[in-house]
Amino acid sequence: MKKIFFIFTAFFALSAAQARTVDVTAAYTGASHFDQVQASATAALSLNVLAGIEAKYVKEKHVEPEGFKNPIYSIYLPVHFDFDLIKINLTPFYYFKNKSENNPYQDASAFGIKTMFLMNLQDDTVNDLYTNAYIGASFARQKGTAFFENGDENDQYYSQAAYTIGFYKDFFHSFGFEAAATAFHYPDGITGVTGLRSILNQQDLASTQTLDITRNLGKYALSARLTRMWADQGSAIYVGYAFEEYHTSDPEHSFVVGNSFILARRLSADMTYNHIRTVHNDNKRDIFYIRLGISF
Repeated sequence: MKKIFFIFTAFFALSAAQARTVDVTAAYTGASHFDQVQASATAALSLNVLAGIEAKYVKEKHVEPEGFKNPIYSIYLPVHFDFDLIKINLTPFYYFKNKSENNPYQDASAFGIKTMFLMNLQDDTVNDLYTNAYIGASFARQKGTAFFENGDENDQYYSQAAYTIGFYKDFFHSFGFEAAATAFHYPDGITGVTGLRSILNQQDLASTQTLDITRNLGKYALSARLTRMWADQGSAIYVGYAFEEYHTSDPEHSFVVGNSFILARRLSADMTYNHIRTVHNDNKRDIFYIRLGISF
């Protein structure tokens, strides 16, 4: 944790001294099976470039025998390029080694990169109609333990990728609609794999309208979100839905409702509730999220 704090503090100090704008956020996500705290700082280095740093701390509850008893730490270095015709987001990330107390399993770690390319398809300033499309490609490599149908267990490095396509439609700066589809790929193969004891949260590869920490190996995800905005007041209400099918668990439905708003000058908030259930209602989870942000 000291490493994360030092990097975060150094970046914030440098950004505050040199950048035009610095946005700092702190967020908490809570559920019956985990607590997550995250903090980030983003700096506008120029008119076209944003760069930042984010750190996350996750403490799991009700740990299964193959789970992690120690807290999980990860760090992210997002960079955003804004050009006339395209916007590019790059986010390298790294999960620090988790020294598990479960002797049969090796220590786990992960690293990867998430990329997103956003294109402007419609920019009708007369009628206030805007449409953006985006394509995402992400890759990660993890050190973990794979479980197979024949009962074998294998400590190994395991690679995976995620590919996303989606669009966002803005109507009069009052209503927004977003839809996306994600497909997952496993270069090391998925045949016979019934589970992977991994440290990586799949949401770091592709955002799928859920606040849960997901380590099951996905097949695909479909999601949609509807937003009602009050641009002059800096507030919005949104609802979202996602369906995801996995190789290593039952498919799930995810329902999201949230509210973002301005608390005071330069201070904003976002609150979200997420309900998740498997298709047969065998596993239900309720997750709450709150974020505070301030601009300097």
